[in-house]
Amino acid sequence: MGRTSDADERLMAAALDLIWEESYGGVTIDDICKRADVKKGSFYYFFESKAHLTVAALERLWRDDWKPKMDACFSPEVDPLERLLTYLDGIHLKHATSFARTGKVLGCPACSVGSEVCTQEIDVSAKVREIVGRKRRYFESAIREAMAQGTIAQGDPVAKALAFACFIEGAVSQARILNDPEVLKSLRGPALALLEAKQSPAAAAAPAVTR
Repeated sequence: MGRTSDADERLMAAALDLIWEESYGGVTIDDICKRADVKKGSFYYFFESKAHLTVAALERLWRDDWKPKMDACFSPEVDPLERLLTYLDGIHLKHATSFARTGKVLGCPACSVGSEVCTQEIDVSAKVREIVGRKRRYFESAIREAMAQGTIAQGDPVAKALAFACFIEGAVSQARILNDPEVLKSLRGPALALLEAKQSPAAAAAPAVTR
Protein backbone atom coordinates (compact mmCIF):
# COMPACT_ATOMS: atom_id res chain seq x y z
CA MET A 1 0.00 0.00 0.00
CA GLY A 2 1.46 3.39 -1.01
CA ARG A 3 2.20 6.22 1.38
CA THR A 4 -0.67 8.67 1.82
CA SER A 5 0.24 12.12 0.53
CA ASP A 6 0.16 15.03 2.95
CA ALA A 7 0.56 17.60 0.18
CA ASP A 8 -2.79 19.23 0.92
CA GLU A 9 -1.83 19.71 4.58
CA ARG A 10 1.53 21.20 3.59
CA LEU A 11 -0.17 23.55 1.14
CA MET A 12 -2.61 24.78 3.79
CA ALA A 13 0.17 25.32 6.31
CA ALA A 14 2.31 27.16 3.75
CA ALA A 15 -0.61 29.35 2.66
CA LEU A 16 -1.38 30.37 6.24
CA ASP A 17 2.25 31.18 7.00
CA LEU A 18 2.85 33.17 3.83
CA ILE A 19 -0.42 35.09 3.86
CA TRP A 20 0.01 35.89 7.56
CA GLU A 21 3.63 37.01 7.10
CA GLU A 22 3.01 38.95 3.88
CA SER A 23 -0.47 39.48 2.42
CA TYR A 24 -3.13 37.62 0.48
CA GLY A 25 -2.60 39.66 -2.68
CA GLY A 26 1.18 39.50 -2.46
CA VAL A 27 1.39 35.72 -2.26
CA THR A 28 1.10 33.63 -5.43
CA ILE A 29 0.29 29.98 -5.95
CA ASP A 30 3.91 29.50 -7.02
CA ASP A 31 5.07 30.98 -3.69
CA ILE A 32 2.80 28.61 -1.78
CA CYS A 33 3.93 25.56 -3.76
CA LYS A 34 7.58 26.49 -3.23
CA ARG A 35 7.14 26.89 0.54
CA ALA A 36 5.18 23.62 0.75
CA ASP A 37 7.60 21.77 -1.56
CA VAL A 38 4.65 20.67 -3.68
CA LYS A 39 4.44 20.69 -7.47
CA LYS A 40 1.94 23.06 -9.02
CA GLY A 41 0.05 20.19 -10.63
CA SER A 42 -0.56 18.74 -7.19
CA PHE A 43 -1.92 22.08 -6.01
CA TYR A 44 -4.70 21.92 -8.60
CA TYR A 45 -5.40 18.30 -7.72
CA PHE A 46 -6.43 19.43 -4.22
CA PHE A 47 -7.60 23.03 -4.69
CA GLU A 48 -9.35 24.95 -7.45
CA SER A 49 -7.72 28.29 -6.66
CA LYS A 50 -5.83 30.31 -4.07
CA ALA A 51 -9.18 31.40 -2.64
CA HIS A 52 -10.32 27.79 -2.30
CA LEU A 53 -7.07 26.92 -0.54
CA THR A 54 -7.37 29.93 1.79
CA VAL A 55 -10.90 28.95 2.85
CA ALA A 56 -9.72 25.41 3.62
CA ALA A 57 -6.64 26.69 5.46
CA LEU A 58 -8.66 29.07 7.62
CA GLU A 59 -11.11 26.31 8.55
CA ARG A 60 -8.17 24.05 9.40
CA LEU A 61 -6.68 26.81 11.56
CA TRP A 62 -9.96 27.11 13.44
CA ARG A 63 -10.47 23.37 13.87
CA ASP A 64 -6.95 22.38 14.86
CA ASP A 65 -5.68 25.45 16.71
CA TRP A 66 -8.12 28.19 17.61
CA LYS A 67 -11.16 26.14 18.69
CA PRO A 68 -9.23 23.90 21.14
CA LYS A 69 -7.63 27.00 22.68
CA MET A 70 -10.95 28.85 22.87
CA ASP A 71 -12.61 25.81 24.46
CA ALA A 72 -9.87 25.65 27.10
CA CYS A 73 -9.82 29.39 27.80
CA PHE A 74 -13.61 29.67 27.93
CA SER A 75 -14.26 26.49 29.91
CA PRO A 76 -17.48 26.68 31.96
CA GLU A 77 -15.38 25.70 34.97
CA VAL A 78 -13.59 29.06 34.81
CA ASP A 79 -15.13 32.25 36.22
CA PRO A 80 -16.73 34.06 33.24
CA LEU A 81 -14.94 37.37 33.74
CA GLU A 82 -11.63 35.59 34.18
CA ARG A 83 -12.20 33.80 30.86
CA LEU A 84 -12.25 37.17 29.11
CA LEU A 85 -9.22 38.49 30.99
CA THR A 86 -7.19 35.34 30.38
CA TYR A 87 -8.00 35.59 26.68
CA LEU A 88 -6.66 39.16 26.66
CA ASP A 89 -3.48 38.03 28.39
CA GLY A 90 -2.93 35.41 25.70
CA ILE A 91 -3.07 38.02 22.95
CA HIS A 92 0.12 39.70 24.12
CA LEU A 93 1.88 36.36 24.54
CA LYS A 94 0.88 35.22 21.05
CA HIS A 95 2.08 38.35 19.29
CA ALA A 96 5.22 38.76 21.38
CA THR A 97 6.17 35.18 20.47
CA SER A 98 5.61 35.70 16.74
CA PHE A 99 7.48 39.03 16.91
CA ALA A 100 10.48 37.28 18.45
CA ARG A 101 10.41 34.79 15.56
CA THR A 102 9.77 37.10 12.61
CA GLY A 103 10.63 40.62 13.78
CA LYS A 104 7.09 41.70 12.87
CA VAL A 105 3.74 42.00 14.59
CA LEU A 106 1.70 39.92 12.18
CA GLY A 107 -1.77 40.66 13.48
CA CYS A 108 -4.70 38.27 13.27
CA PRO A 109 -4.52 36.14 10.10
CA ALA A 110 -8.29 35.97 9.69
CA CYS A 111 -8.88 39.70 10.25
CA SER A 112 -5.92 40.67 8.09
CA VAL A 113 -7.15 38.56 5.18
CA GLY A 114 -10.75 39.65 5.70
CA SER A 115 -9.95 43.36 5.68
CA GLU A 116 -7.79 42.93 2.57
CA VAL A 117 -10.22 40.96 0.40
CA CYS A 118 -13.65 41.78 1.86
CA THR A 119 -14.87 43.30 -1.41
CA GLN A 120 -13.00 40.94 -3.75
CA GLU A 121 -13.06 37.30 -2.65
CA ILE A 122 -16.61 36.41 -1.62
CA ASP A 123 -15.85 32.90 -0.35
CA VAL A 124 -12.81 33.99 1.66
CA SER A 125 -14.71 36.91 3.18
CA ALA A 126 -17.61 34.63 4.11
CA LYS A 127 -15.26 32.20 5.87
CA VAL A 128 -13.57 35.02 7.78
CA ARG A 129 -16.97 36.35 8.93
CA GLU A 130 -17.97 32.85 10.00
CA ILE A 131 -14.81 32.36 12.09
CA VAL A 132 -15.03 35.85 13.63
CA GLY A 133 -18.65 35.10 14.54
CA ARG A 134 -17.65 31.84 16.22
CA LYS A 135 -15.10 33.63 18.38
CA ARG A 136 -17.58 36.36 19.28
CA ARG A 137 -20.05 33.78 20.59
CA TYR A 138 -17.48 32.70 23.18
CA PHE A 139 -17.24 36.32 24.33
CA GLU A 140 -21.02 36.70 24.41
CA SER A 141 -21.50 33.55 26.49
CA ALA A 142 -18.95 34.68 29.09
CA ILE A 143 -20.43 38.19 29.20
CA ARG A 144 -23.94 36.81 29.72
CA GLU A 145 -22.75 34.70 32.65
CA ALA A 146 -20.77 37.58 34.17
CA MET A 147 -23.83 39.83 33.89
CA ALA A 148 -25.90 37.17 35.68
CA GLN A 149 -23.28 37.07 38.44
CA GLY A 150 -23.19 40.85 38.68
CA THR A 151 -19.51 41.21 37.75
CA ILE A 152 -20.41 42.97 34.49
CA ALA A 153 -23.06 45.69 34.44
CA GLN A 154 -26.38 44.84 32.84
CA GLY A 155 -26.80 45.62 29.15
CA ASP A 156 -27.01 44.00 25.75
CA PRO A 157 -24.56 41.06 25.79
CA VAL A 158 -24.43 40.94 21.99
CA ALA A 159 -23.44 44.61 21.81
CA LYS A 160 -20.88 44.17 24.60
CA ALA A 161 -19.37 41.14 22.84
CA LEU A 162 -19.11 43.14 19.62
CA ALA A 163 -17.48 46.06 21.44
CA PHE A 164 -15.04 43.66 23.13
CA ALA A 165 -14.12 42.09 19.78
CA CYS A 166 -13.68 45.51 18.15
CA PHE A 167 -11.47 46.63 21.04
CA ILE A 168 -9.22 43.59 20.53
CA GLU A 169 -9.04 43.96 16.76
CA GLY A 170 -8.26 47.66 17.09
CA ALA A 171 -5.49 47.02 19.63
CA VAL A 172 -3.95 44.31 17.46
CA SER A 173 -4.11 46.60 14.42
CA GLN A 174 -2.31 49.34 16.36
CA ALA A 175 0.36 46.88 17.45
CA ARG A 176 0.79 45.84 13.84
CA ILE A 177 0.99 49.43 12.56
CA LEU A 178 3.55 50.34 15.23
CA ASN A 179 5.25 46.95 14.96
CA ASP A 180 5.30 46.80 18.74
CA PRO A 181 3.75 43.87 20.65
CA GLU A 182 4.05 45.81 23.92
CA VAL A 183 0.97 47.77 22.84
CA LEU A 184 -0.91 44.60 23.79
CA LYS A 185 0.61 44.17 27.24
CA SER A 186 -1.97 46.06 29.32
CA LEU A 187 -5.38 45.36 27.82
CA ARG A 188 -7.14 44.33 31.04
CA GLY A 189 -7.89 47.78 32.44
CA PRO A 190 -9.38 49.31 29.27
CA ALA A 191 -11.37 46.13 28.59
CA LEU A 192 -12.81 46.12 32.10
CA ALA A 193 -13.88 49.72 31.66
CA LEU A 194 -15.41 48.97 28.26
CA LEU A 195 -17.41 46.05 29.68
CA GLU A 196 -18.39 48.02 32.78
CA ALA A 197 -16.93 45.23 34.87
CA LYS A 198 -16.49 45.17 38.63
CA GLN A 199 -12.95 44.02 39.27
CA SER A 200 -10.19 44.86 41.72
CA PRO A 201 -7.31 47.14 40.63
CA ALA A 202 -4.90 44.23 41.19
CA ALA A 203 -6.79 42.02 38.75
CA ALA A 204 -7.01 44.83 36.23
CA ALA A 205 -3.24 45.20 36.25
CA ALA A 206 -2.38 41.50 36.43
CA PRO A 207 0.57 40.48 34.24
CA ALA A 208 0.13 38.36 31.16
CA VAL A 209 -0.33 34.67 31.82
CA THR A 210 1.76 32.13 29.95
CA ARG A 211 -0.45 29.42 28.54
